[in-house]
Amino acid sequence: MQIEKRTIDFIPDAERHGSVRNLFFIWFSANAQITTVVTGALSIALGLNIWYAILAIVIGNAIGGFFMASHSAQGPELGIPQMIQSRAQFGVIGAVLPLILVIMMYLGFFSTSTVLGAQALSSAIHLPQTFCIVIVNILAVILVTYGYDFIHKYEKMAGWLFFILFIYITIRLFQQPMPKHLDSPGFSWGPFLLVMSVMVTWQMTFAPYTADYSRYLPKDTPKNQTFWFTYLGSVVGASWMMVLGAFAAVIAPEQSGKMVAYFGRVAGPGLSSVTFVLIVLGVLAINTLNLYGGYMSVMTTVDAFAKFKVTKTARFIFIMMVAVIGTGMSIWGQGNFLNNYSAFLTFLLYFMVPWTAINLIDFYVLRKGNYSVEAIFDLNGEYGKINWTAIGSYALGIVLQFPFMNTEIYEGFVSKWLNGADIAWLIGLVIPGALYYCLMKHQWTAKKNRKSKHSA
Repeated sequence: MQIEKRTIDFIPDAERHGSVRNLFFIWFSANAQITTVVTGALSIALGLNIWYAILAIVIGNAIGGFFMASHSAQGPELGIPQMIQSRAQFGVIGAVLPLILVIMMYLGFFSTSTVLGAQALSSAIHLPQTFCIVIVNILAVILVTYGYDFIHKYEKMAGWLFFILFIYITIRLFQQPMPKHLDSPGFSWGPFLLVMSVMVTWQMTFAPYTADYSRYLPKDTPKNQTFWFTYLGSVVGASWMMVLGAFAAVIAPEQSGKMVAYFGRVAGPGLSSVTFVLIVLGVLAINTLNLYGGYMSVMTTVDAFAKFKVTKTARFIFIMMVAVIGTGMSIWGQGNFLNNYSAFLTFLLYFMVPWTAINLIDFYVLRKGNYSVEAIFDLNGEYGKINWTAIGSYALGIVLQFPFMNTEIYEGFVSKWLNGADIAWLIGLVIPGALYYCLMKHQWTAKKNRKSKHSA
């Protein structure tokens, strides 16, 4: 029950501990919650029948999970949080650009998940939903205040509870009357690729804080173990919940925007209250990760401009600052939840994918895990203040996605030509990653040649 001492700083070898197997529970619990179920329901709302929805869900999570879990393997190697490691690519000041977007992401997921958790808590204890929003977020603040070890213990305990709950919910859901025409509408590439993109996005939005929960593991932890325990926990948890959401949307389409209440009815009168409580615990599982990552991202941003000693008081202030903003967003955005959430997920896709490409190319291909941790914290170190190569590749990766986008507010001309298909995430992965690699290799070669001439 000791409060975590470390924040964005390096974890020394003497403080490394834990089992790599716990990563399965972290990421299974993060996905085994009602927000994931709601995301699965979108596959039906976007025009797929149940069989093609399942295919798009599984493929999308399998692809996105590969990149997400690849970030997790960086944690034991470097011993620092994910986003501060971005300084090695973008520069100490340059990393603030993706950090701001990541903070927006944390706040968005924190606030939207809280609404669903508050609905469940309100149904269980019959108190106003706004009051329940505050209760849910206070619980998250407590968990995050104690930090890394306490979060791991909670997620492991919660993972077993969620497994039992959703086994039961799955059985009960399949006992409901099924519609006669499950294979209608027929296949169309546009909706299929659009749904698959949403699922890829779901996994990739974990990427900016994946290594945060593996960074205390011993440095000699095998990368393949870190990868697979993370991958399986996240992909299995997300795919299961999303398929449940898709079936729920087919069985009771009028309930898609009221999934919490519907699952309570599916559980049955005797277990509805228990189901509501476990749904709240599920929301707490993911919101704790969002709040933990959010406050560390804020601290990383501030640290780039002003060095300061992180005391327990300062830590708590940062946690409360993020929690208060997220709570305000939850209270403000309680209406029209499903549509707003869909738009939010789509928005995240276009800004986070190029960051993922650049980060992974730099770690696995260019530097092969060889970093100076001291320089990451040094404004005048070898990574510099701003790496314009990374910034330019990142910005170009975002811009080039526009023709391929399909969102509520904008649809690119290529997407229209492809009958609504959205493959922007593929463009955002390949082009900025390849461009960053080529430009950095050219810079390193030119620098090496200048040194050789100078020595001669």
